[in-house]
Amino acid sequence: MADRNEAYRNMPRLGRGGRARFKPTEKPKNAKGTLIRLIRIFMGRRGPLLAAAALTVLSAGVSLLTPWLIGRAVNTFHIGKNIVDTSLLAKILFSLAACYLTVWVVDTVSGALMARVSQNLVKQIRTQVYAKLQKLPLGFYDTHPNGDIMSRITNDADNISSTVSQTTTQLISSVFSIAGSTVMMLLLSPVLTLVAMISVPLFALLTKLIAGKSRSYFLSQQRELGSLSGVVEENIEGLRMVKAFNLQDKVLSDFRTVNSEMRDNSIRAQIWSGLMMPFMNVINNLSYALLACIGGVLSVNGAVTVGVVVSFLAYSKQFGQPLNGIAGMFNSIQSALAGAERIFEILDETEELPDRADAVPLARPKGKVEFRDVSFSYGGGKPVLRHVGFLVRPGEVVALVGETGAGKTTIVNLLTRFYEASEGEILLDDVDITRMRRSDLRNCFSIVLQDACLFTGTIADNIRYSRPDASAREVEKAAKLARADSFIERLPRKYDTPVSGDADTLSQGQRQLLSIARAFLCDAPILILDEATSSVDTRTEREIQKAMLALMKNRTSFFIAHRLSTIRGADRIFVIGDGRVLESGTHRELMERKGPYYRMVVSQTGQGASEPLSPG
Repeated sequence: MADRNEAYRNMPRLGRGGRARFKPTEKPKNAKGTLIRLIRIFMGRRGPLLAAAALTVLSAGVSLLTPWLIGRAVNTFHIGKNIVDTSLLAKILFSLAACYLTVWVVDTVSGALMARVSQNLVKQIRTQVYAKLQKLPLGFYDTHPNGDIMSRITNDADNISSTVSQTTTQLISSVFSIAGSTVMMLLLSPVLTLVAMISVPLFALLTKLIAGKSRSYFLSQQRELGSLSGVVEENIEGLRMVKAFNLQDKVLSDFRTVNSEMRDNSIRAQIWSGLMMPFMNVINNLSYALLACIGGVLSVNGAVTVGVVVSFLAYSKQFGQPLNGIAGMFNSIQSALAGAERIFEILDETEELPDRADAVPLARPKGKVEFRDVSFSYGGGKPVLRHVGFLVRPGEVVALVGETGAGKTTIVNLLTRFYEASEGEILLDDVDITRMRRSDLRNCFSIVLQDACLFTGTIADNIRYSRPDASAREVEKAAKLARADSFIERLPRKYDTPVSGDADTLSQGQRQLLSIARAFLCDAPILILDEATSSVDTRTEREIQKAMLALMKNRTSFFIAHRLSTIRGADRIFVIGDGRVLESGTHRELMERKGPYYRMVVSQTGQGASEPLSPG
């Protein structure tokens, strides 16, 4: 077992769909474009935003009065005469108190408005991403781990929300404070203002040097967070298999590796962004000391009053404090931009081909299916199907058999337009399916997949998923047809029993019976069963087949199966191999030909096992 664990540790770590989970550090493709795009979305809430901005400007404007008032207060002390203008000092102190109270009230209201704006924004972004996910082809999900997609909708969207809430008003206030402080300093002393401006190019250079480096690490941090979510999600889902093969050490090792990479990128991001604040503090303090010295010299020489120097020093703090604040926000801004870019990657993905403007409506589909010279490959790779052609008449029961990976499920995926054929035509009732609306096309199918899919809700809700308007009686009838009513009636709450998509409250066979009942309730003209009975025992399968005989009347049916008991009764059997239809016919006809189907059958039954299996 130790050797097997070691072998697994040396395997390349891949996410779902075969994508490498650990990727080198990547820089944002277009940080400026991401910011502009985010601002455009943000401006969709311009009403509350403008109100918050106006309040922020008001707060910043009132704050600009306080250094001037402090300087006036200092000038009420006439040191040489030992006189204090008490009346004027009281008025100034009262004005200062009023200013501070006003700033507190205005900032509180502005913060509440921005909280509402940010939450509405993140709601909008999540809705857009989730709506986009409904329009993406299945190929997208084949190459993106589920955990990474979930991380983008949750973690990345939260980063944007928190940044908007915390930094937007602060940025507006900072810009106004810098501009206002500059004007007030120029009015007080142009000479001291020139001294204060020395720090501006130093700030700009520092930001340019640190921004690019830290941004790349923040993006890597977000990507690793998505990878971490993927590891957790897939291992919790497959925990039973992990324990069965005693691979807990390997799984823990994988988690530690991803966690360590996320930690390393987070440390680098925090260190680089954290350099901003100390450097800015040094620049601010040096500038403040220089201003104090020069202001003192000017005051001694009578060029300015002491009150002016005090006011100027306060304004210099107001000038430098917003820059420090921006440095403090640098961390969250970089993280938000990285998250926004990952979200926009999903929003920019190519959607399924839209329905044609001249789409043909389907009034009463009969179920005639024809493939004409159809070829297909996943992602432009090796062809899975090569010039496949066949005709299925309405009401005919067809079985698709062949080795794993031969292309059986691909045929069904192309028929339902989960994927688009690379070449050739697929016709339903003599109409090319690309000329139909997808909604009309998919209403023609009842589908039961090999992996039973349940959703959080009751058993009745899950059966009713294919027809939300179905009555309780129709739900029960579908369950009886699927032979699911026997175990449902034994449950404490029967059809009101709660189930969950990821919980093991039901056996795999019971979950599959509910999926079959859902397909029965749909009552579509074409029935597709992709290894639908693989998870039930032979006796239950036999009972389901009896119910299916009634269901298949006047319906076209496609079976993908390996069990002879399922295949034998089909009107026609298509043997798929090497990307094409190797042969077709009834069970008896194919057995008499002694071709690929015959060799597959005898390999299952053990009769004539000495005959070699065909590659198809």
